[in-house]
Amino acid sequence: MTLHQPLPGLGRVGLFCGTLDQLSVGHLRDTVAEIDELGYGTLWWSEAVGRETFTQALLVLGATSRLVAATGIANVWARDATAANAAARTLIEAHPDRFLLGLGISHGPLIDSVRGEGRVYEKPLARMSAYLDAMDSAVYTTAGSELPRPPRLLAALGPRMLDLAREKAEGALTYLVTPEHTARARAALGAGSLLAVEQAVVLTADRETGLRRGRAHLEFYLGLPNYLDNLKRLGFTEADFADGLSDRLVEALVVWGDEDAVRAAVTAHREAGADHVCLQVLGETAQDLRLDDLRTLAPALLS
Repeated sequence: MTLHQPLPGLGRVGLFCGTLDQLSVGHLRDTVAEIDELGYGTLWWSEAVGRETFTQALLVLGATSRLVAATGIANVWARDATAANAAARTLIEAHPDRFLLGLGISHGPLIDSVRGEGRVYEKPLARMSAYLDAMDSAVYTTAGSELPRPPRLLAALGPRMLDLAREKAEGALTYLVTPEHTARARAALGAGSLLAVEQAVVLTADRETGLRRGRAHLEFYLGLPNYLDNLKRLGFTEADFADGLSDRLVEALVVWGDEDAVRAAVTAHREAGADHVCLQVLGETAQDLRLDDLRTLAPALLS
C-alpha cells in the first residue's frame, strides 16, 4: 500500500447528514458551527446530485474550528482520479488533520440514470480498484506534493469491497447495517484498518413515530440492489421487504428511543468492532436536521 498521511481523529461519535445540500450556504455554515460547538467529532455527508462534495467540505471546514469533515461518500463517477487526488490534498493542506476522504462506487440505478454524461455502471469492484491506483499515480506538482497521499476509506458492504478497503485504503465506511454486519466487517478488515459505521436513530418515546420515520428513511435505499443484497446476506428475507417493510427490518436498521437507547446502539457497534459511529438522526422529512435532538444527545454521547 502507498504510504499515507495520518488519519484525523474522528472521535467516538460523529454525525451523518444526507441533506446538507438542502441548506442554503449561510444556514449550512450556522448549522455546522453549532455541531462543532456541541462536540461531535466528525460530520459525514453523501454526494448525489447536489453540491460538489469537495466544495462542500471547504464550506464545512471554513465554518468550524475542530470538526473533521468527511465525505461519505465522494462518488467516483463524479470526477476522475486526478481531480479527486488534487482536491483531497488541497483540503488537507488548508485544514491539516480535519479532512477524511471517503470514496464510494454508488449504485447502478443512480449512475445509469445519468448515462447521457457517458457514465455506465459496470464492474464496480474493478472500477474502484483502478480508480485508487490512478489516484496513487496521479501527477500533483503544487506545494506539499512531496507528502504521502491522503488517507481514505471506502464505502463497503460486501466481502470483496471490504477486502479492497483493507488492501488499498485505510478502512471502510458502512451504511445501513446491523452490529452483526459490523462484526463481519471488522473480521474482513482486520485489526489494522479503521471501521466507521452509520447508524440511523429516531429520538422518541413513541414506537409508532420511530417506525414511521424509519420506514420513510428506508424506502429509498431498499430500492437499491447493493443494500438489498447485503441485508439478504444478514438473513432478511423477501417477507421483510414486502408490504411496507417488516417491523423487524425497520427496528434492526433504525434505532428509536431515548438517549440510553441511542447510546446502547453506539455501544453495540463499538463492541462489534467499530472504531467510530456516525449517527443519522431522522425527522419527519429528509430536510429536518433535528438540531434539538442533536443538542439532547450530545451530553449523553460525548461526555
